[in-house]
Amino acid sequence: MAGGGGGAKSDEPAPHPPKDQLPNVSYCITSPPPWPEAILLGFQHYLVMLGTTVIIPTALVPQMGGGNEEKAKVIQTMLFVAGLNTLLQSLFGTRLPAVIGGSYTFVAPTISIILSGRWSDQDPELRFKKTMRAIQGAMIIASTLQIVLGFSGLWRNICRFLSPLSVVPLVALAGFGLYEFGFPGVARCVEIGLPQLIFLIIVSQYLTHLIHSGKNIFDRFAVLISVAIVWIYAHLLTVGGAYNHTAPRTQSNCRTDRSGLIDAAPWIRVPYPFQWGAPSFDAGEAFAMMMAAFVTLVESTGGFIAVSRYASATHMPPSILSRGVGWQGVGILLSGVFGTVNGSSVSIENAGLLALTRVGSRRVVQISAGFMIFFSILGKFGAVFASIPAPIVAALYCLFFAYVGSAGLSYLQFCNLNSFRTKFILGFSFFLGLSIPQYFNEYEAINGYGPVHTSARWFNNMVNVPFSSEAFVAGILAYFLDNTLHKKDGSIRKDRGKHWWDKFHSFKTDSRSEEFYALPFNLNKYFPSV
Repeated sequence: MAGGGGGAKSDEPAPHPPKDQLPNVSYCITSPPPWPEAILLGFQHYLVMLGTTVIIPTALVPQMGGGNEEKAKVIQTMLFVAGLNTLLQSLFGTRLPAVIGGSYTFVAPTISIILSGRWSDQDPELRFKKTMRAIQGAMIIASTLQIVLGFSGLWRNICRFLSPLSVVPLVALAGFGLYEFGFPGVARCVEIGLPQLIFLIIVSQYLTHLIHSGKNIFDRFAVLISVAIVWIYAHLLTVGGAYNHTAPRTQSNCRTDRSGLIDAAPWIRVPYPFQWGAPSFDAGEAFAMMMAAFVTLVESTGGFIAVSRYASATHMPPSILSRGVGWQGVGILLSGVFGTVNGSSVSIENAGLLALTRVGSRRVVQISAGFMIFFSILGKFGAVFASIPAPIVAALYCLFFAYVGSAGLSYLQFCNLNSFRTKFILGFSFFLGLSIPQYFNEYEAINGYGPVHTSARWFNNMVNVPFSSEAFVAGILAYFLDNTLHKKDGSIRKDRGKHWWDKFHSFKTDSRSEEFYALPFNLNKYFPSV
């Protein structure tokens, strides 16, 4: 009997211990891969961030009165500013391998400025420039919110109350909440999008185990391999006449020659500040853009946390997160100064690419920033890659956004999942984080305006934009509930996993924080992180 009991005990499954740093990452922040591999990986990051960089101007510039030439210049400017912002963030901000690109959250207040009708009676070129100047003015004022919250340390004080429990819905819905940009985009041209999704999964998940000799190649360069194959296939369909007699919408989504960017882009052009003229300012539009900046601030907090996880770094001290937010505010300021038609935030798709490649090297992302700047100046060459059909990009998003969502779920390992308090906070914040934005988005799709509809368009945006963001709603709800619900109970601290982050409360409490997040060139003594 005694022997049987001992055998039963040995058969009990051993629990997986929680890990401060994600294991099995090939290259972390401070360990760059060899230069040839790093350059290819950097180009892959550039290729991935092109999706948002092209989609946003393609949707907004025609509404502003611009044509293909203006669209090409705006895309070049967005690329140039994204390269600058990514370098600034990796050198002086969080120092994480985070790509800083365009954000869909800024689209709603931007459209509000476009539809204001102030320049509807003017010729398209002048209307485009005046609309762009108004967007620039609103963006410049909105940037002060993140700059002040970040560099003053106010965001640091807010982030000190974060726990693994409140981070789970925030990070998870920063990825899962972007589901509308995934398979719906693939389905716009299913004969291109679906093969891309299937090829990407086969190359990245199956070939790495079937063909051991090329494991690292298939694992790390799945995007380059699959995109090249499907792009050639899409081009063969185009030149073969498969879309000659289809609807215009199908042609714009499926054909490889309908972007209009290659012909419109100049050979060489360096974007410069105030290239569209002096910015104009409107108080209402600035307030609406400021609210969008606050929403991206919350979303980017989740993005930074996901990046730190996939870069195999330790949890970010609140001071480092605050410093990164301050530099992201500088990024929005640069977006306003150069005129990109869109603000800046952490690129969620590039955070997912870190997981796919298992390479979280800072150098790789800095190389990708070099590609952004290089191809923004050499317009024709950049336009070739920017003309990749949107369904191919949407297929990539299906995998990358899923990876970021799972990064949020990974923080459950620090929480007590047998606690009813934990179950309530997680379930309620997840459900309303999906349900409330769904209501707001459905209402707008049916009626053409959001649930809050007054004569003040800027006020409508100040209310509708936050409640249309899944990550914002879930993150704010989880943060509030986690910090107010039965907090005085002594066992709650361990249930929410707060004790795991005690050693990262300050920058110098754990030596690994200095290794990952310390400023270069011995700047810490001038800009202390505590």
